[in-house]
Amino acid sequence: MSGTETTMGLDQGLEEACGLEPGYTCEWIWDTTGNEALASLVDWLIERPLKVVVILIGALIVNRLVKRAIDRMVNRLVETRTQEETEAEGSASATLSRLGRRARGKLTKIHEQAERSRQRAMTLGAVLRSLAGFSVYALAFMVALGELGLDLGPLIAGAGIVGLAVGFGAQSLVADFIAGIFIIIEDQYGVGDYVDVGAASGTVERVTLRTTVLRDVHGALWVVPNGEIRRVGNSSQLWARTVLDVDVAYDTDIDLAASVIKEVADSVWREEIESATIIEEPEIWGVQNFGADAISIRLAVKTEPGEQWATGRLIRARLKKAFDTNGIEIPFPQRTVWVNQVSERPAAAVETTQIRDDLLENRSGSDGEE
Repeated sequence: MSGTETTMGLDQGLEEACGLEPGYTCEWIWDTTGNEALASLVDWLIERPLKVVVILIGALIVNRLVKRAIDRMVNRLVETRTQEETEAEGSASATLSRLGRRARGKLTKIHEQAERSRQRAMTLGAVLRSLAGFSVYALAFMVALGELGLDLGPLIAGAGIVGLAVGFGAQSLVADFIAGIFIIIEDQYGVGDYVDVGAASGTVERVTLRTTVLRDVHGALWVVPNGEIRRVGNSSQLWARTVLDVDVAYDTDIDLAASVIKEVADSVWREEIESATIIEEPEIWGVQNFGADAISIRLAVKTEPGEQWATGRLIRARLKKAFDTNGIEIPFPQRTVWVNQVSERPAAAVETTQIRDDLLENRSGSDGEE
């Protein structure tokens, strides 16, 4: 009985000296000396600080691994942008002898876009590394405080409540930031590109992790949250195309009209105009539609990105002059009206008038006999 009480006393003393989960060193000191103060002191000076050091070293290793993974991702993005730059340079070099200064300007623009993409990838990598490092070390710090005997329950519970409240209130903000990260990673568009993001369209003036700022053709500045962008139409990547449906009258010779349209487009292509650069031979795709007033002939012209609108306007102006020269009519709304002429009085009205006259004559004859 006394032995059991002694064992219970020893276990209670070990718990008071080393806690509910005593470490090996503290328990050994207690078993060796039976001194509660010495065992508790060794636990504070050696064992718990040693655990904290191990936790911090583990956090350092995890942080290194996460940063290495982020660096690999950024390097892959940079290599992809470099490969795209090389392909675009090859395409521009093929037209260097024909376009001259224009092709050199295109090469410069390609270099600028590639460098912009690389800088954005590096910036994103730095942001992700900072977030990863903060998260890892914050978690390690909290675990270390727990090992030192601090009660983190109320702190974690309070932080959880605050985080839940902030999460409900900032759902759209978090969605904007996540969407912004993917926009930068995938390089969907950049400053100077003309894009259609659904809510607005225009030239990109600024891209951040939260918003995209556009300037439309009327000069209005649109600030679009990235989380609200569901699809993107970029009209400034590598090349563009203007598609013209040219209407001619129904009595027009289709072959003549198509040849005139092709000749006008080819003349613009051969002139190598600075603001309306056509990079491939224009194509006539044939009759596109039979409308109420006209036949539509489709012309497709491949241009430099951002120059498709100026090219289309120039071709339309020249087509008007060429059509006038060749006697090709540009149609306008026409309607056929059928006019049905009728007599002044219907036949039934004539018969009624005749009967009435006969009755009047008969009545007058009867009065004379009387």
